[in-house]
Amino acid sequence: MAALINPSILSADFANLERDLAAIGTADYAHVDVMDNHFVPNLTLGLPLVSRLVEVSPIPIDVHLMIEDPDRWAPGFAEAGAASVTFHAEAARAPVRLARELRRLGARAGLALKPATPVEPFLDLLSEIDMLLVMTVEPGFGGQSFIEGTLPKIRRARAAISEAGLDVWVQVDGGVSRSTIERIADAGANVFVAGSAVYGAASIPAEIDTLRALANASTHRH
Repeated sequence: MAALINPSILSADFANLERDLAAIGTADYAHVDVMDNHFVPNLTLGLPLVSRLVEVSPIPIDVHLMIEDPDRWAPGFAEAGAASVTFHAEAARAPVRLARELRRLGARAGLALKPATPVEPFLDLLSEIDMLLVMTVEPGFGGQSFIEGTLPKIRRARAAISEAGLDVWVQVDGGVSRSTIERIADAGANVFVAGSAVYGAASIPAEIDTLRALANASTHRH
């Protein structure tokens, strides 16, 4: 499974988002974090801005909703044209119903888990989603260091997906960089969200290429 690199615009210049989206045009998706200052202690951007980003982005938009009541709000992001909409298992009241609604609206449905949330209660729902997002830092802020203890969870998730014969992507968000991406890929992830590692690089396209190559080399050893 080829590695996908999804740079997080949380590390972009919010006054120059169109410019900074263009800068990651060689990536696979643009990862957009929506935070409501309730589910996580940070406030970022909402549906009107995401709708506009969908219109100007050179690559598909991958929305990560760190919000309360995603059952109510998530479908709007699919309707706005986001290619992928991920909501948190800890916040959704009816995750299967919500995932089905997102798919009906034409988006890939993603289910996100905080670092301390076990994956086991959700393994039976894998057929209802397109992507499982394993948070490898506490959600809310960019630039945090990778939590090594999440690697076994990634392995268990990938093993369950393989055993069920499903085509579910495993995304990792938090502390992804040259120094961690090979271990994360080895554990079974195939979608990598990198914010500061990409936007802080001397050459953004070169960094995207490097991260992709490292992840693919690791994946192909299996």
